[in-house]
Amino acid sequence: MDTQANDTLDIAENPLVAPSPLQDQAVPFDRVEVQHYLPALDHTIAEAKARIEAILANPAAPDIENTIVALEQAGQDVDRVSSVFYNQLSAQTSDELQALAADFGAKSANFSSDVSLDPRVFARVRAVWDARDGLGLKGEKARLLDDTYTGFVRNGALLSDNEKGELRAIDEALAKLTPDFQHNVLKATNAFTLWVEDEDDLAGLPEGAVKAAKLAAEERDRPEAWLITLDAPSYVPFMTYAENRGLREQLWRAFNARAFGGEFDNQPLVKEIASLRFRRAKLLGYPSHAAFVLEKRMAETPDAVHAFLDRLLAASKPAAERDFAEIQDHARTLGGPTPLQPWDVGHYAEKLKQHRFAFDEEALRPYFPLGRVIDGVFEHCRRLYGLVFRPSDAYPVWHPDVKAYEVYDEAEDRYVGLFYADFFPRSSKRNGAWMTTYRDQGLYHDGVKRPHVAIVCNFTKPTADRPSLLSYDEVRTFFHEMGHALHGLLSRCTYRSLGGTNVYWDFVELPSQIFENWVQQKDGLDLFAGHYQTGEKLPADLVEKIRESARFMAGWQSLRQTSFAQLDMAWHDGDPTAIASVPEFERSATARAQVLPPIPEANSSSGFSHIFGGGYSAGYYSYKWAEVLDADAFELFQEKGLFDPATARSFKENVLERGGTEHPMELYKRFRGREPDQDALLRRDGLM
Repeated sequence: MDTQANDTLDIAENPLVAPSPLQDQAVPFDRVEVQHYLPALDHTIAEAKARIEAILANPAAPDIENTIVALEQAGQDVDRVSSVFYNQLSAQTSDELQALAADFGAKSANFSSDVSLDPRVFARVRAVWDARDGLGLKGEKARLLDDTYTGFVRNGALLSDNEKGELRAIDEALAKLTPDFQHNVLKATNAFTLWVEDEDDLAGLPEGAVKAAKLAAEERDRPEAWLITLDAPSYVPFMTYAENRGLREQLWRAFNARAFGGEFDNQPLVKEIASLRFRRAKLLGYPSHAAFVLEKRMAETPDAVHAFLDRLLAASKPAAERDFAEIQDHARTLGGPTPLQPWDVGHYAEKLKQHRFAFDEEALRPYFPLGRVIDGVFEHCRRLYGLVFRPSDAYPVWHPDVKAYEVYDEAEDRYVGLFYADFFPRSSKRNGAWMTTYRDQGLYHDGVKRPHVAIVCNFTKPTADRPSLLSYDEVRTFFHEMGHALHGLLSRCTYRSLGGTNVYWDFVELPSQIFENWVQQKDGLDLFAGHYQTGEKLPADLVEKIRESARFMAGWQSLRQTSFAQLDMAWHDGDPTAIASVPEFERSATARAQVLPPIPEANSSSGFSHIFGGGYSAGYYSYKWAEVLDADAFELFQEKGLFDPATARSFKENVLERGGTEHPMELYKRFRGREPDQDALLRRDGLM
């Protein structure tokens, strides 16, 4: 058999290319192996290029269907293969998969450049754009045309041939460097282990955290010890409760120096990524990467973001200084250190919280077994939006911890989409929590398809004698990511580039952050919070303490987020090419937001995956921006009723279902009846 026949056979059997026999063409994770990715990518890129050549060969005058919609569909299979690859790179990575990332990224970037920089393709797009006033386009088609034309321009269609070559090289380099950054953070995280051999060193730690540390040690064949890692379910309880100050310091320093020096040093990548983004923006005619990014955001300009952050800083810093002074005073009464260091703040803040509110968040864990929380999240989705989640073993998953669900509209018994949940940490998964899609909702070659959505978290694992008991913060995280998932699942758009979470990034956090509000309300918590042994509901006094303590350290937390957003803007709203020292630049960028003196051995930039390994460059402010929206929007639910059908239906129809089909401010005004009240967040946090 000749080579071509062998290639054909291989592609025909490649599970990333061959039609999936599973219901709704779900990804056959049980059959996908590392060697399938690059052949699948090459094959789908070749098919996409053939489709584009067919568009160019069409003798009919360019129009919305034969050019704009056809281009929307041309690369759908490339997108599918890419989504599987990059999702697995984050959730179930391996050295073999990481070794592919550079080549995969380069091929993907080159394909994107081949399309966006092809003058023949742009000529057809421009012909439709120039004729737009006479086409009578409305709604999604008008938005799709606008996004397509501006997308080509923002990706270099108007550049000279030499400039296009430079842009192509930049995009290819960035496609390699951002996975490298993420990989270094993961490797640095996994490389650190704090082995505790004296049980006295665990004093103060909750029983569940001690058992989890013992289980982690047993899994590494050291049953006589306890293992503390930099994964959030291990790191956070230790920093909050452990009395051993020396070990807290050791852990804090390790976490805050991830990929800062040593074998997995990200400092060169930070400078190179920021510089390439700046060069790219200048090439396209923008003064900075931030100016380029914000043109397609609600904020619109860097000046607007700086003004927003300055307003937050003015409200947050005095409050944060008061928060810190109160913690220091309380620590002094307990014989604690003076002055407090960063590894002390969370520890003594928790002691002050317990003193002030007679409230220990660890007392909540027994009321949040993961199974009940899952049921509660799903019940909220049912009451608000009429969704039911039906577990199914029919779908292969990428790890035994992952569960699959079919989602239906309860009233119509209509299939809504496929939902995956991946809850527990492992060495092959990066830290944090996120929502993603394996298939966006929208139009494909064979019709409009429903979405395949996943949430990936790192929650406290079960132990031998008790189930996974979530912290209150983990419950909020679950609701947050589920809010994103609802945005993806409920999408009812025509075109996938406009559907679901494909919205401006300073709007995308609204559905996630507003959903967190329900776990501060008794009616919301009563739906699921129950003791894992007795079934007893969360006592009313504990619910009240949750509410009372909601504003505790609000200034400190707001200042922390504002500081991260300022650091992001500092890297991206200027020329970073001359920056010599990453830590010196960071200290200068965040100086106004500092309460404690900086620790020289710590650095945020080198581990700032959101902006250097993800999509939040010049966009980290979005979290606070969306908090304004969610605080203002939730006030309407508080006024009308937590599960008020009309309010929930309006939010569903005007926000969750509409994706990016209109400017987000128009969608928001349609739901709220007006623009957001800028003081809503400061009111909620008590920072007015």
